[in-house]
Amino acid sequence: MNVTGIHHVSAITGSAEKNHHFFTNVLGMRLVKRTVNQDDTSSYHLFYADAVGSPGTDMTYFDIPMASRTYPGVSSISNTAFRVPTTDSLHYWKNRFEELHVKHDEIEKRAGRDTLYFEDEEGSRLMLVADNGEQGVAAGVPWTGAGIPEEHAIVGLGPVTLTVRKSQKTIDVLEKVLGFKKVGEYPNRTGAELPAIQVMSVAEGGTGAEVHIEERPDLPPERPGRGSVHHVAFRIPTYEEYEKWDERIRSFNLVTSGEVDRYYFRSIYFREPNGILFELATDEPGFATDEDMEHLGEGLALPPFLEPRREQIEARLRPLEIKQ
Repeated sequence: MNVTGIHHVSAITGSAEKNHHFFTNVLGMRLVKRTVNQDDTSSYHLFYADAVGSPGTDMTYFDIPMASRTYPGVSSISNTAFRVPTTDSLHYWKNRFEELHVKHDEIEKRAGRDTLYFEDEEGSRLMLVADNGEQGVAAGVPWTGAGIPEEHAIVGLGPVTLTVRKSQKTIDVLEKVLGFKKVGEYPNRTGAELPAIQVMSVAEGGTGAEVHIEERPDLPPERPGRGSVHHVAFRIPTYEEYEKWDERIRSFNLVTSGEVDRYYFRSIYFREPNGILFELATDEPGFATDEDMEHLGEGLALPPFLEPRREQIEARLRPLEIKQ
């Protein structure tokens, strides 16, 4: 059994309103689910994705208004990339970022691909990567509801970068447990004396199925806060495979959460040896389970096991001033 790529990435915001503005109005992604953190229902959980909420396209944020700033370091998911169609798309986004005063770097090569690093107002470390016709995990469906031209729209999640103190322990889990293989490496742009960043790929490969491993023995552990990433989830294509994964992970002496039903997908959580939280999540049933595709994200959606508590949950939530 192998996972088949990146399913989603979940991070922390100190302001759901600013976060929503950035991901919908600046990046042009679609809010496909407005719900709550199922482990703390006093907090919103927002999901941004492609036009139809495809697995492998959604970036999610937990709203924690009191979140402090992030102090970067090891044992962290230090960068999340988003796929765009071409290098021309990167130039479109670079111009857009300049017009909208979004912090960004120049376009540069990483792992042989053209990329553009940028940050939101909370310091989320993000990147655009150009597919340029590369074969691999299929891209999502462009969302043009925010006015981004279809030929330049974000079409999914790209590689995630893990920053760790000892890379081999993380690589062992990716290879032996999840089925990744090393397909390359590239220099660490922070300094020539640092180890090269390792490129791990799984299944069909390509930008939607990669994890990059940065070894940084010189850094302290990350102190997470607003803009930091909570976990990365990998795709499980079928329920049949899902039912076998918990036993498989435990066979490698890793502690798991057991099977967790999130309603929009089913999950299993565990930490790899450097302390980064991994999730495995099923492709099905998806975000249209309780809302029409045309109206995703417009109201507060609660899974059936929370619906009886709706009145209590809504009473504890702060008002959220966002518009589609």
